[in-house]
Formats: sequence, C-alpha cells, structure tokens
Amino acid sequence: MAREFSRSRRVAQQLQKELAQIVMREIKASEFGMITINAVDLSNDLSYAKVYFTQLHDDAELIKKSLELLNESAPYIRSLMGSQMRLRIVPDLKFYYDKSLSEGIRMTSLVNQAVRDDNAKNPERESGEE
Repeated sequence: MAREFSRSRRVAQQLQKELAQIVMREIKASEFGMITINAVDLSNDLSYAKVYFTQLHDDAELIKKSLELLNESAPYIRSLMGSQMRLRIVPDLKFYYDKSLSEGIRMTSLVNQAVRDDNAKNPERESGEE
C-alpha cells in the first residue's frame, strides 16, 4: 500500500508544530504581536526548510523587524528543534513572511466594495433578481 504522504511532508508537518511551540515559548517577540507559523517547505533531503509565518499586525516595519528577529534566531531555534525531535539532520531554517492571508483579506474587501458599489448603482438588482 502506497503511503499517503512522503517523508518530507510528514517531517514538515511535525516541524511546523514544533516551530509554532518554540516561537511561542522561546522567542521574545511580544512587541511584534502574535506570530503564526503557516507552512514549512522542506527540501527532499531534509536539510533546508523554508518557514512561512504571518502575524497579527499588518505594519510593514513590524513585519520587517519580526523577519529579522526570526532569521537571527534561526540557529537557536534549530538547536531547540534538534533536542526535541529525533532527526538525523536538523534542517537549516529560513523564515519568510506569508503575504497570502493579507492579500486574501484585501481581495475580499475589494470584492465586497465592488458589490456594494454595484448595488448602489443598480438598486433593483439588490432585491434578488435571478
């Protein structure tokens, strides 16, 4: 029977869980707001991980500082992961800000605004014409 997930995907999922716990407990980023680990892309040889995160604030300066803090803390986070996970190779970490959530919110608000504008221009459509 074929496996549903490759080893790299299973390890990436576990890394995401562990990273979320480590960032929450160990990284002193309270001034940056809540940081959420969204995804981990792991190389096939498990030696390199791209870690995507979002945070509660949408301020570009705070995002930049958070990104710098996480990338500066990457060796420390990697050492903590090495002690918590049983891996032969603990991957090198590189953090990236995940813009998909903020872009999705922006697109939703644009669509909602377009619908409101259309309803304001054509009030007879608003009554449920199908």
